[in-house]
Amino acid sequence: MIEDPFKWLSLSHVVMLGLLLLSAILLFMFRGKFSKRKDIIRYTFAFFLLASELSLYLWYVYTGVWDPIDSLPFQLCSISLFLSIIMLLTKNKILFEITYFLGIGGAIQAMLTPELAYDFPHYRYFHFFLAHIAIILASLYMLWYEMCRPTLKSVWKAFVALNVIAVIVYFVNKLTGGNYMFLAHKPYNPSLIDFLGPYPWYILSLEVVALIIFFLLYLPFLVERKE
Repeated sequence: MIEDPFKWLSLSHVVMLGLLLLSAILLFMFRGKFSKRKDIIRYTFAFFLLASELSLYLWYVYTGVWDPIDSLPFQLCSISLFLSIIMLLTKNKILFEITYFLGIGGAIQAMLTPELAYDFPHYRYFHFFLAHIAIILASLYMLWYEMCRPTLKSVWKAFVALNVIAVIVYFVNKLTGGNYMFLAHKPYNPSLIDFLGPYPWYILSLEVVALIIFFLLYLPFLVERKE
């Protein structure tokens, strides 16, 4: 039994949202000062993301809760995490075009409406939020330190990649009985999906929402190009 279940917009939730905002601000403010040490930042982010995911699997094994139904790395943010690691290690700009939208869009949604059972000070509380913050910061690093910029074509590249991933995950769900990427049913905690209709129609609604989020993430660069 979980003694202290996580509560949406509780103090522990708001603190982590604040940490995300503060981390992004500091990463942006010190981009000039740290420009000569940016490789240290890049490798630190990559190492942290890898270590956080490895620690999760160790926790699964240690606690005996590993189950292919919900312990495989097929949630969108887990996929984005591995893409972020490769992106940071290779500085691949094509991969950035995809990870910027999938990583930031998915991780922000997860931060705002966490599918999380454990609250502070449980390991899973820290892992969930810190890993999602690092996913967002990884793309912001590429944006502010490596000067990568998404284009309008990037929006569609990311959307196609999302649907290819969804098809693969759909069959993973069929094989495991899982609900990766919430393609089998809605999450149990309150989320945006609650407003998108019943299964399976909310999946089509999610496609529209994903496109809207992608275009919103691209909007600052559209404005930048017009100036």
